[in-house]
Amino acid sequence: MTSNESSRPVENRILISLPAQDRDRMLANLEPISMPLGAVLYEGSAPIDYVYFLESGMVSLVALTEEGETFEVAVVGFGGLVGAAVFLEEETSQHQAIVQAEGTALRMDTKTFKAECEHTALQSLMRRYCSSLFRQITQSAVCCRFHSTEARLCRWLLQTRDCVRSNDLYLTQEFLAQMLGIYRPGVTLAAGTLQQAGLIRYSRGHITILDPEGLEASSCECYKAITLAYSTIFKKPISGQRA
Repeated sequence: MTSNESSRPVENRILISLPAQDRDRMLANLEPISMPLGAVLYEGSAPIDYVYFLESGMVSLVALTEEGETFEVAVVGFGGLVGAAVFLEEETSQHQAIVQAEGTALRMDTKTFKAECEHTALQSLMRRYCSSLFRQITQSAVCCRFHSTEARLCRWLLQTRDCVRSNDLYLTQEFLAQMLGIYRPGVTLAAGTLQQAGLIRYSRGHITILDPEGLEASSCECYKAITLAYSTIFKKPISGQRA
């Protein structure tokens, strides 16, 4: 970043939570990028050359089968990082990372990121972040196995809203089917049920959440579990930072 870029407001919650000295040092090695809808940041099993601190938009971490079927295991928004596996000494991506809501990010090469992770404050945050991400992946598997399509759709819409910070979501039926691991008719029925209940308005790829509280009440417990795990990242002072 140039001096003018480094002085601009930072929106990624991990970076915001760092002590100012650590954040300023990292900003000097971060490159702002745009993330257009549909851009693939990593393919599955591909080398991780960069990590991405998201500032807006949403990235889905997607598992793929040999037959080409997809299932979303986690989402990352402005509070997160794409490429967290680097912190765990992984060199390749376990999932495809695809932009599902356009936005922006700050990008850092993995070598520099590994060096930064030796600083206590970032280490502490990354341990918490990885724990939260594992919880989300686990909860997604539980949700897929045990909960109804309607409850899962509620959970997913709430997570997407939290990532993009808006009740207006642009999502096609095909995309929702891929992310939920179901067929398109199932999405149509589930979305219709939520619309009849007055929870959402849905038309041609545009979903508006009309009743967030009602949507949360209709969601399975997975949304609360994922949200709680995420909130613990920032609740306590991080190591190397005063309370």
